[in-house]
Amino acid sequence: MRGIRVVVTALVLATSATTGGAAEVTVLSTPTMKGVFNDLARAFSRATGHTLVLTFEGVPVLKRQIEAGETFDAAVLPPAVVDDLTRLGKIAVGSRSNIARTAAGVAIRAGALMPQVASSEDLKRTLLAARSISYSSESASGSYFLHLLDRLGIAGDVKPKLLAVAGRSPVEAVARGEAELTVITVPNIVGVEGVALAGVLPDELQNYTTFSVGISANAGERKAAEQLIAFLHSPAAAAVIRSKGLEPVAP
Repeated sequence: MRGIRVVVTALVLATSATTGGAAEVTVLSTPTMKGVFNDLARAFSRATGHTLVLTFEGVPVLKRQIEAGETFDAAVLPPAVVDDLTRLGKIAVGSRSNIARTAAGVAIRAGALMPQVASSEDLKRTLLAARSISYSSESASGSYFLHLLDRLGIAGDVKPKLLAVAGRSPVEAVARGEAELTVITVPNIVGVEGVALAGVLPDELQNYTTFSVGISANAGERKAAEQLIAFLHSPAAAAVIRSKGLEPVAP
């Protein structure tokens, strides 16, 4: 990472709050990282004295908001989106740092018969047999899923059964029995009440998603945002990232 020196030591984090005072760090993030931030927010506050003010929205929504002038200190988005916003002057040049990576999987209602998804043919049969499938019309996962149906050659058969959701997770629709299953990144499934992970997509269809954090070009709390990036690369944060179904990415 260029432009920001990431120093991950307990001493720096523990003493950082005394160097610039406590701050409120406004973070815009994809919902995939919600579990991670919810678990880490208090630990970050204890380590630095700063408070995280968190907003979770789908990637296209956040991109539009940032382009329209939304104020924030740090944004957690896919690398390509961070790079686009950097070119637009919305995110500081050199501030991007990759923090986590995850795979896509299939979520079903808890207690339902576990479908087969280990191979392309298994997944194809499962999707064709499903009575209803939810997906997000405003997320990167939703866009990938529609592309996946085309790749499998079953878009015409499956699309009439799709339930498009907005303003909430498609996993919620599965938990409520509104849809039989959904395809989404694993962290959106793990730990959610009422749903179970049927399995990850087969390697030949897998869509690994990397998440990056970038600092606003107009950040009011740039130093605190830099401390957040350092904290997200700490061993304590790595343990939480793994527990939520993601893989930590070294700086």
